[in-house]
Amino acid sequence: MSKKNKIQRPKARRPRGFEDRSAESLRAERRLINAAFSVYDSFGFEPLQTPAFEYADALGKFLPDEDRPNVGVFALRDDDEQWMSLRYDLTAPLARYVAENYDALAKPYRRYQAGSVFRNEKPGPGRFREFTQCDADSVGAASSAADAEMIMLAAEVMRAAGLKDGQYAVRVNNRKLLDGILESAGVPNTDAGAEQRLKVLRAIDKLDRLGADGVEALLGEGREDESGDYTDGAGLDTTAIKAVLGFATAPSEDRAATIRSLEKLVGQSERGASGVKELSEIDAILNATGFGDDRVSYDTSIVRGLGYYTGPVFEAELLADIRDRKGRPVRIGSIGGGGRYDDLVSRFRGQQVPATGFSFGVSRFLEALERMDALQDETRPPVIICAFDKALMGEYFNMAAELRAAGIRAEVFIGAGNVTKQMKYADRRGAQIAVLMGSDEKQAGEVTLKDLYLGAEMAKAIESNEEWKEARPAQETVTRDGFVAGVRGMLG
Repeated sequence: MSKKNKIQRPKARRPRGFEDRSAESLRAERRLINAAFSVYDSFGFEPLQTPAFEYADALGKFLPDEDRPNVGVFALRDDDEQWMSLRYDLTAPLARYVAENYDALAKPYRRYQAGSVFRNEKPGPGRFREFTQCDADSVGAASSAADAEMIMLAAEVMRAAGLKDGQYAVRVNNRKLLDGILESAGVPNTDAGAEQRLKVLRAIDKLDRLGADGVEALLGEGREDESGDYTDGAGLDTTAIKAVLGFATAPSEDRAATIRSLEKLVGQSERGASGVKELSEIDAILNATGFGDDRVSYDTSIVRGLGYYTGPVFEAELLADIRDRKGRPVRIGSIGGGGRYDDLVSRFRGQQVPATGFSFGVSRFLEALERMDALQDETRPPVIICAFDKALMGEYFNMAAELRAAGIRAEVFIGAGNVTKQMKYADRRGAQIAVLMGSDEKQAGEVTLKDLYLGAEMAKAIESNEEWKEARPAQETVTRDGFVAGVRGMLG
């Protein structure tokens, strides 16, 4: 065939920032999500699923990267000329759903959801354009009790994921406290100061990564990172920078002592005083329900980067000693968080609709659990029923059905290949047991079971083929009627 007529085939490649997921990864994700769902269910929350696409105007101004307009989301124009965007989180679609179904919903409306979210951002190590979030939200309750419940929910999810008390902490702050500090610094709590306030929030949110010097630069003129990219700063003056940094780096004490310190820090600010009052009410509920300072603490550096939070905010952080392969300590940081967002639904309805929620990134949480050796996979590979005789295919599938009815994963080999190839297939699948039955075994009412794990170990000590044939390692013949019991016994 000439070069001119050569068939042009597409190159098999993944888009940057997206990943293929293995069976092991998907099963771990499912276990973590189900653990969280069990907590949400026990608190009386109900499941909801919203579509991946939303109209762009419904997502509103609360984009994950407002410094780069029209870049933070993936968007396309529908056939009716309306712009649609892939959701960047699960909260904005919830706000749209509540507004659209407001009169039909019992309030507070309490829902949970898990699903993919998308960010049109520069991908990097551990930074993907698609990832899974798991959320719980309460819409319609303005009391601090709703915030306290959400904080307790987050702590209980940590336990449900297999973490022990002392391996995690939920750290809480209140956006109103920072609002009071900024008001005193001359940044208005209005739309006019919204962009500057958001830059302040994002700067503080990077405190654990950049340190005080890096945050100070972002609060002022700006900062150039290691790659040469320059981020414009919030433009605060020296006095304001000192006040904000002093607030964000205030030492964390027990909750009661922190509240007393905050009362002095906010001074005459009404909004700041309101934030302190809400933290006091949350503290009372946490104390009454046994959530001590070891599980939930107050921390003024917690602000959450998104612009829609309006009151209490919190993050869940791992405290366990995690190290890399060279024994160096690894800081995982926040694995989830949330807070109050009273303005999101009101965009649609023109009236105040209080809301509070908790969200965690599933992949980030799983990575942390893996580093802690806390992931447990209880899914066993299937038992492989080899196909010796096509005329017996119906019988092979009957045998597989009997194993499944007994709670044992099983599959019939449906590919092409002799016994050797089928054994290789079973090995690549990680199967412990291969079931063999030909026409002679069928007539005799017998089935042969091979323990491939034990066989592999025994084979290491066998030097000759004759010895192998004589030993017939890890192989057992059972009756056809008793083969399920034989498989169960071999599985141990």
